[in-house]
Amino acid sequence: MPRQPRQKSETGIYHVIVRGIGQQEIFYDEKDMQRYLETVIKVSSENSVSILGYCLMSNHVHLLINEGGTNISSIMKRIGVSYAYWYNRKYERSGHVFQDRYKSEPVENDAYLLTVIHYIHHNPVKASLVNKPHEYKWSSCAAYYKADVQTVNYPETEIILSMFHKEKKKAIEAFRKFMEAANDNHCLEYQETKRISDTETYEIIKQMMKGKPISSLQTMGQEERSKILERLRRDYGFSLRHLSRVTGLPFHIVRKS
Repeated sequence: MPRQPRQKSETGIYHVIVRGIGQQEIFYDEKDMQRYLETVIKVSSENSVSILGYCLMSNHVHLLINEGGTNISSIMKRIGVSYAYWYNRKYERSGHVFQDRYKSEPVENDAYLLTVIHYIHHNPVKASLVNKPHEYKWSSCAAYYKADVQTVNYPETEIILSMFHKEKKKAIEAFRKFMEAANDNHCLEYQETKRISDTETYEIIKQMMKGKPISSLQTMGQEERSKILERLRRDYGFSLRHLSRVTGLPFHIVRKS
């Protein structure tokens, strides 16, 4: 069945979600997140694209993008290719890092723009990583709160803050109150499949290995073992840490599969 064409935004603003292939993690440490963010900044600045907001989670990313005169698909491809090349070199792996097709939705009015920025900044709160949205290091929320003193114009805060007040300090105060208020609005969401327990994973691996003990993975030839691990990741979306825990294989062995 052919893919549906992306819905065009009349304002040029989009909410984008980028996902790891098979729901795998795309950030294992803060250096990975820093590299991805640097890549977004570099590509967007080179192409006159404004990033209005962002949030980096372990296996997906939210971006609020004003594409300007550049096609959003071109921007997302450049970001993805650049980061994937660095990531594969760092972790001595090959293949895709991101799911082939990112998700996006147009943001056509001020009301929905506020809904999206609130939703993006509250992702870490909903995931119980922090209590307040600005406490999360890898989102743009804290930058909005400091927009009156920051010297680097990233992210682009002016569009959203100007909706609250013409004076920046008052705009930031109003934005903070808005951001910390409860909100049950919905927008484009990252959908995760049901988590499979260690016991269920163990049974799946046993069936796949046709009676061989799972411990035999540790002495198995690299090519044969990699095929099994790759299939488990592709078909079931198991994370590297999950497979390492269940199989007893060192994390770096699972990561190279």
